[in-house]
Amino acid sequence: MRENAAKRDSGQFNGLRNPRHIENAVIQFQNTYAALPESFHSAAKPSVAKDPKLLFFNEALSESLGLDLAQQPESELAALFSGAELPSSSKPIAQCYAGHQFGSFSGRLGDGRAILLGEIESEGTLFDLQLKGAGRTEYSRGGDGRAWLGPVLREYIVSEAMFALGVPTTRSLAAVTTGEEILREARFPGAVVARIASSHLRVGTFEYFTWKGMGNELRRLASYAIERHYPELAAIAEPAERYLGLFRAVADRQLKLVAEWMRVGFIHGVMNTDNTTISGETIDFGPCAFMDTFRFDQVYSSIDRRGRYRYRTQGQLVIWNLAVFASTLLPLLAEEVGEALAKEQLEAALDGLDVAFVDAWCAAMGRKLGLENAAKEDAPLIEAYLEHLETNALDFTNASRALRNELGRDDSGFYREWAKRRRGTDAEILAQMDSANPVVIPRNHQIERCIQSALNGDRSVAQELIAALANPYNENESHAWLQVPPEEHEVVHQTFCGT
Repeated sequence: MRENAAKRDSGQFNGLRNPRHIENAVIQFQNTYAALPESFHSAAKPSVAKDPKLLFFNEALSESLGLDLAQQPESELAALFSGAELPSSSKPIAQCYAGHQFGSFSGRLGDGRAILLGEIESEGTLFDLQLKGAGRTEYSRGGDGRAWLGPVLREYIVSEAMFALGVPTTRSLAAVTTGEEILREARFPGAVVARIASSHLRVGTFEYFTWKGMGNELRRLASYAIERHYPELAAIAEPAERYLGLFRAVADRQLKLVAEWMRVGFIHGVMNTDNTTISGETIDFGPCAFMDTFRFDQVYSSIDRRGRYRYRTQGQLVIWNLAVFASTLLPLLAEEVGEALAKEQLEAALDGLDVAFVDAWCAAMGRKLGLENAAKEDAPLIEAYLEHLETNALDFTNASRALRNELGRDDSGFYREWAKRRRGTDAEILAQMDSANPVVIPRNHQIERCIQSALNGDRSVAQELIAALANPYNENESHAWLQVPPEEHEVVHQTFCGT
């Protein structure tokens, strides 16, 4: 076993020891983002954990990435995923970006508590490995760059649940405790989550270079985004068409992503432009939550005081974020076709997003009702169903799953219209409904129970929840307790950022 943390390299970075670089490591990183100009990022070094311990390791994800980690000792995995020991191929950086937060431009943001170790290549595709909560960076803005156990466990549970639910998402490869105490409203155990993403490019990344007037860098960023996420666009000869193609591709993924959030009753909580990915993946699981009792205007985020990102408005707000993205591409497009035509083309692309979102929302929500090829004509029926849920204060997940038992009902209101619209055999309708309506979700009170148990040294509660959420559409009697809505004293009214 490698030497312990107390004997590791004693070099200094921001008053902390340097991580130890190791040869012949089991992960060989590429560093394509680190190879971009320095304006894109800054060097960063994880704060060496005092006594790292492996909390959770995602063996299935590791195998899917082609990593040979399952046989590694837990102590070595803890050292790796805390950042205490880095493969020599890693060039750790923090990424620079800007962003609109709750509708206001916040200027330079960047990774204040996340460090990108590099990219893992799996079957020709690159995936970022980032340590979140690994310490201060150039962008920490006075923060300590650390994370405590609660937000780390929440991100691990919810991101993996989103994947199993079929919603595009960043994922969690491991969670590690650091052996340190983190000061928030009290003292809590420190922790790090190892996050996997198709990339960490954001609308806010584009905003940064547009804001700074750095045209060459903006062009470089667009080329990098196309090469990494939309390589089919690289074959388009005309640059203007490539940029418009990039906007349309990102918009398509983001609209479908938010429609899928709404299908499973997920409320992100901080749909800022710095949390809007170019890849179309869900990112950052701080003040997020899944609804219990359905309400159109449900809000959980403690910092969303005006309800900007409530359940009902998520579709409108992703379009707002995409309008910001369009504005970042305007300088590139204007160079090719002139400013007047560039504005006209981007405005035309934006004009169609309202209809495109309704189509995506109807397709996603229609599956919950067993509607084949649901489209905008089905919007009134879907709205009527949601109004039925709200009027009767029904649990969103349980009521939607139980709807399969009402196929024979056509007595009034929503049920009569639903019976008229359905097509196909009962077996076909049920199969579609069962594939769209989960049996279990990561309910807020269950996550809180996992956190409290973990704070007391018991990982078993979280392990059981994680195992159940791996197959969320399967009926399983042993998981029946996970379907029970919270008692009044268990209801979680607010969720919080991990900072």
